[in-house]
Amino acid sequence: MKKIIVLGAGLVGKAIAIDLAKNFDVTSADISPEALAGLQELGIKTIKQDLSDLAALKKLVGGFDLVVGAVPGFMGLKNAQTVIEAKKNMVDISFFPEDPFQLDELAKQNNVTIVTDCGVAPGMGNIILGYHNKRMKIRDYECLVGGLPVVREWPYEYKAVFSPIDVIEEYIRPARYVQNGAVVVKEALSDPELIHFDGVGTLESWNSDGLRSLIKTMPDIPNMIEKTLRYPGCIEYLRVLRETGFFSYEEIDVKGNKIRPIDLTAKLLFPKWKLKPGEEEFTVMRIIIEGEEGGKQKRYQYNLLDRTDKKTNTLSMARTTGYTCTAAVHLVLDGKFSRKGICPPEYLGEDEGNFKFIVDYLQQRGVTYNVKS
Repeated sequence: MKKIIVLGAGLVGKAIAIDLAKNFDVTSADISPEALAGLQELGIKTIKQDLSDLAALKKLVGGFDLVVGAVPGFMGLKNAQTVIEAKKNMVDISFFPEDPFQLDELAKQNNVTIVTDCGVAPGMGNIILGYHNKRMKIRDYECLVGGLPVVREWPYEYKAVFSPIDVIEEYIRPARYVQNGAVVVKEALSDPELIHFDGVGTLESWNSDGLRSLIKTMPDIPNMIEKTLRYPGCIEYLRVLRETGFFSYEEIDVKGNKIRPIDLTAKLLFPKWKLKPGEEEFTVMRIIIEGEEGGKQKRYQYNLLDRTDKKTNTLSMARTTGYTCTAAVHLVLDGKFSRKGICPPEYLGEDEGNFKFIVDYLQQRGVTYNVKS
């Protein structure tokens, strides 16, 4: 039986480990005993490990056939580099802010496959675009996506189901999109729109930096944009916090103590963003692809509305992100995807068999993308 180690036992890392344990010998590694406890109860092997200790990490992954990265973004690049140096294949969902292609040459030298950004968006959105880009001349790509609590609780009407520090990154990292073949850079939270979604109601979309690798790998598509979804009204208070400096990483002096505002903000915000036991959430995504196929104008629309699985108590964001990742793990371990180097998810979608496998794999787990064309 193939051996897999999952780095990170947060909400998504836990869902990944549980899903993979059905077919593989899985070990979960995390610094938090609390995070590991839930997996131990299910009979999954665990290792308490500081994953920022790169020398220990390199030694740790040595005995495994594949590594899954599910750590916060600020740890992602160094973890991926260490896994590459250990000559191990990897599927990663850490969504680190740095350009993954800086590791491409190193990965090729070490003859490894590193699938990055393999979640829901980025992730499944890229896979869908990669599939259609091989079969049509795409003119427009739009991806709208958000994960939200069912109950809108004042003041934030939001709960973080992955690393909260990565959520704040979305609010401060400049957003890039492609318009008429040129890359446009705007501040995050810009260009808000109110959009109706069946089964949810009206949500607010705004520019976020979700295209990531697509800007480099899909240079022939003239118009591409990704926007994040939240309940209406959230942009204003996030802008206030950002412009006041609450998200700043620059140290300030407070009564003789040097502190980073982001650390204080995180300390105050994260408890309010934590889902309470039994609290449900949902993931909504809409992808529209337009262009020319077979000499005719064609439009594809993919709709996803996924909710917390009450039977297994698995959060929707963990399902939609985690199961895309675990589908990719199967493809890599089965030798169906063996491209070497840094491989963003759009490469996974290019092969029709692999694309259908991922869609079916997700559907078997109740994550269904409805397609209109």
